Amino acid sequence: MEVTSGSLRWAGDDIIGHMGSIWDQLKILIILPMLRGTTFLCLVMSVMLFVEKIYMTVVIVLLKIFGKRPEKVYKCEPLCDDLELGNSAFPMILVQIPMYNEKEVYKLSIGAACGLSWPSDRIIIQVLDDSTDPLIKDMVKIECQRWASKDINIRYEIRESRNGYKAGALKDGMKHSYVRDCDFVVIFDADFQPEPDFLVRSLPFLVHNPEVALVQARWKFVNSNECLMTRMQEMSLDYHFTVEQEVGSSIYAFFGFNGTAGVWRISALNEAGGWKDRTTVEDMDLAIRASLKGWKFIYLSNLKVKNELPSSFKAYRYQQHRWSCGPANLFKQMFMEIVRNKKVSLLKKVHVIYNFFFVRKIVAHIVTFLFYCVVIPATVFVPELNIPKWGSVYIPSIITILNAVGTPRSLHLLAILDPF
Repeated sequence: MEVTSGSLRWAGDDIIGHMGSIWDQLKILIILPMLRGTTFLCLVMSVMLFVEKIYMTVVIVLLKIFGKRPEKVYKCEPLCDDLELGNSAFPMILVQIPMYNEKEVYKLSIGAACGLSWPSDRIIIQVLDDSTDPLIKDMVKIECQRWASKDINIRYEIRESRNGYKAGALKDGMKHSYVRDCDFVVIFDADFQPEPDFLVRSLPFLVHNPEVALVQARWKFVNSNECLMTRMQEMSLDYHFTVEQEVGSSIYAFFGFNGTAGVWRISALNEAGGWKDRTTVEDMDLAIRASLKGWKFIYLSNLKVKNELPSSFKAYRYQQHRWSCGPANLFKQMFMEIVRNKKVSLLKKVHVIYNFFFVRKIVAHIVTFLFYCVVIPATVFVPELNIPKWGSVYIPSIITILNAVGTPRSLHLLAILDPF
């Protein structure tokens, strides 16, 4: 039987038509209903995020109008010399600097910590070196010895394994005998460089207010102009510090500890159970547990500590993965503990569960991926899916503009900023 080119073309058209018919049936019976349900869910979550952003914007505006600052709410008289007590009038401070192969910045961070203005016999600098590179480990040790030769009370500590990573290093650092005499612990990551007056400005809030467990400073980015990625990070983090931390501190006396540039009352840290390595957000874990014990937190927006933003995509991806997955895992572990807690008010519980965890740490990530990376691109293949303009344009645009309030100089970058 002779097969002509026309018959082959007819057979090919028939197959394509048949496949198109199957696609239409799948689209109508399965794909379109699923996308409509997902769209509805994403729109609901977008409204939740929108309401949260508007609420925080209103609160921060009212705080600015009425001038409610920590200096007006808490006692914060400067600590002065006492002729009778001498330097013992100042509390004993432990400064912890966890490190891991920090070849580029270890000198800056150690030097900044050793330059803090505080009586030399009332401060201990503790360098917790988890470096796996022997050369870098030797360099850090030599730098500590150099400062020790200048009569700085600095301790170089290493451990046999990196169990628990940063949380494990901080936990082991607290076990040394000389820590027992310390009242407060300050934590600086290896890329942070505090100003000499950091302790002078932060410690009075803890010394004069026994109900306060944590004083958190703001981050100041020294490499924000390095590339477009660092500019975008600066905008996102500036919103976090300018709005989220400020609102949490002023209204609820609670916010997530940023893991560095903060001062903890050691008794509060111990009461909360100390450092735990059960999640990748050990700082947030500690803050939640301390808050459930009734302790209060203070955020000082005018106290800034210089640090660097991740400038490589690999470092940025690792950081965002930790910040995205860790809170959801922690929320799963602590939900019932928060609900059953009797030391904090119902309002604070609602804030921690709904605002802090559910909306900011879970809903925001789900919407960002599901709505913008799945649903909206799917409309190209399923044009029957109708997404209201208020959900796909207006709400994201308003949220994006609000995200930029902390970094006015980068307003022109709004066109490419992730709305959440």
